[in-house]
Amino acid sequence: MDSITQAVLGAAIGHALLGRKFKPKGAILGAVVATIPDLDVLLYTVYDSYEMLSIHRGYSHSILFTLIGGFLMAYFLSKWPYTNAFSFLRLLIFSWLCLITHVLLDTFTAYGTQLYLPFSNERVSYDSINVIDPLYTLPLLIGLLLCLWKKKPKFNYYGLFFSSVYLGLTLVNKLYVEHQVSSLFSAKKIKYEHLLTMPVGIANINWYGVAKSSDSIYMIKYNLLNKKNYGVFSFPINVAKKMRWFAKGFYTVEKINGKIRVYNLQVDMRGIVNDKNHYTPTVGYFEISQQNDGLEFSSGNISED
Repeated sequence: MDSITQAVLGAAIGHALLGRKFKPKGAILGAVVATIPDLDVLLYTVYDSYEMLSIHRGYSHSILFTLIGGFLMAYFLSKWPYTNAFSFLRLLIFSWLCLITHVLLDTFTAYGTQLYLPFSNERVSYDSINVIDPLYTLPLLIGLLLCLWKKKPKFNYYGLFFSSVYLGLTLVNKLYVEHQVSSLFSAKKIKYEHLLTMPVGIANINWYGVAKSSDSIYMIKYNLLNKKNYGVFSFPINVAKKMRWFAKGFYTVEKINGKIRVYNLQVDMRGIVNDKNHYTPTVGYFEISQQNDGLEFSSGNISED
């Protein structure tokens, strides 16, 4: 999820566990600890964007990191004058929850996390919620603000409860959408090996279904509120080792002005766009070009006509 959501979730956890003694500072501390996994973006200053495909949401988003990081953070806080009044166990639970909820929440998005590093680099993603979804964030934020204003912890608990229920409902909704999209592809007699469903935008209303065969990607739009019969778009598949891993096979490649352009549908799903009377499967792309000193890897976005 986006950094603001992660900070708000951490703040709600911090206030729930430390707020009684630590007052609003518990929320501030929770927000800080919960954003630690995303500090891996600082590595963009050291590694190029191609290498960062496997580094971002890597070790800092693993279960092992939350265990080690939670213990180290609890040890530090137990020595800090402002928080040493809390038991080590409470500080450990606080630190671990702020970290583990961050990485687990990211697994619900399309980008996913390498949850099992260093034992496996599998990217775990449930693809049930957009990276930015106010319907998840607002209950957390409103509950926390009411709690701080009214000085009644129940509002914070309400926020945590309703946001968690919404997150769970996105999984239920995904199962329904998968069934509907599968039926649409079957009705159009499209045979496929794998099916990906991905929400686009807020509120879990707009989705794309992506069917992968041995040589093509097929895409169809689905809207929960409008059962319009959308057309199916198809795109050819080519192979690129790291991108295939990163996209879990859901990508397409084409050549534009002598450059190889890769569209990663697993990570970037913003819908089909018209680029100068040429349809592309999504807005964002990675681009590989030949330079004098070797290959150059870059990324960009298409401006829709």
